[in-house]
Amino acid sequence: MMPALNEAATIGSVLARVPRSLSGVAEVSLLVIDDGSTDETVQIARAAGADVISHGHNLGVGVALQTGLAEALRRGVDLAVNIDSDGQFAPEDIAKLIVPVVEGRADFVSASRFLDPALVPDMPGVKKLGNWGMARIISALVGRRFADVSCGFRCYGREAMLRLVLLGKFTYTQESFLVLSQKGLRLVEMPIPVRGVREFGQSRVASNLWNYAWRTLAIIFGFIRDYSPGLLFNNLTLLLAVLSAGFGSFFFWHRWSTGAFSPHIWAGFVSAYLFGLAILVFGLGQIALMVARLRSVQEQQLYLARRYLPRLGEPEPPGNPDAN
Repeated sequence: MMPALNEAATIGSVLARVPRSLSGVAEVSLLVIDDGSTDETVQIARAAGADVISHGHNLGVGVALQTGLAEALRRGVDLAVNIDSDGQFAPEDIAKLIVPVVEGRADFVSASRFLDPALVPDMPGVKKLGNWGMARIISALVGRRFADVSCGFRCYGREAMLRLVLLGKFTYTQESFLVLSQKGLRLVEMPIPVRGVREFGQSRVASNLWNYAWRTLAIIFGFIRDYSPGLLFNNLTLLLAVLSAGFGSFFFWHRWSTGAFSPHIWAGFVSAYLFGLAILVFGLGQIALMVARLRSVQEQQLYLARRYLPRLGEPEPPGNPDAN
């Protein structure tokens, strides 16, 4: 699967280098998800033997990956490799990347630029710092250490494709780690040499680092809200309760030591306000937890629907003749 937006300069070369024969794989097919290209990307991709799905206009690389995974499930493939079409990753490394999934040791494998210090690419220091910080945030949220959560060269086993529910339009990289970790799947990082800077053009995702950081953090916040609302609401409730206790203690200490409310009666009002706010946030947190449980049930239903839908080319299962 190759998301592409105006990659005419590189997509033909990348497609030509994709191995057509892989150990443990019966058949290899090529899929390009055109995310609104206005150059010759689509024509070059088709000439290279790839199937093309076009969005018609730019929707974002996150949506492009969702389109690719939906098509992979429709075709009933057992594993799907996502690789960028800009030439930063060597298609020859696909043979190495898929091994843990083919051997049944992993559900998801991501190339890692930073796991092996000897393979760290030459890239701007600010990007290295940003990748390091993002990896630390994701690692803290899932309770497991990852070195690189932003690399776009990945292999998804069938169980990962069935379980993965993505909502982010801007990107998919960090969200994939969060969702698959939350569902208890086996995630593996594999050190692979990667070109640190594109040969042609600029990255559509990370060209503006401030915009990238802001939109990525929004995706992470959305994951916490949807999957772990207790992490947000319980900690906020605790913070408000502690602040309320602090102001309340000061208010009662002043009353006890001076015998008067003035001039710090304000502390009592602030304490009462924060205590009421803590109760409100706690109540909202309980509602959010109930919504998260409903989401979990819905995603389980989606998983079962995906799992038991007939694969492309297979006959529909017979229906119940007694059903209306």
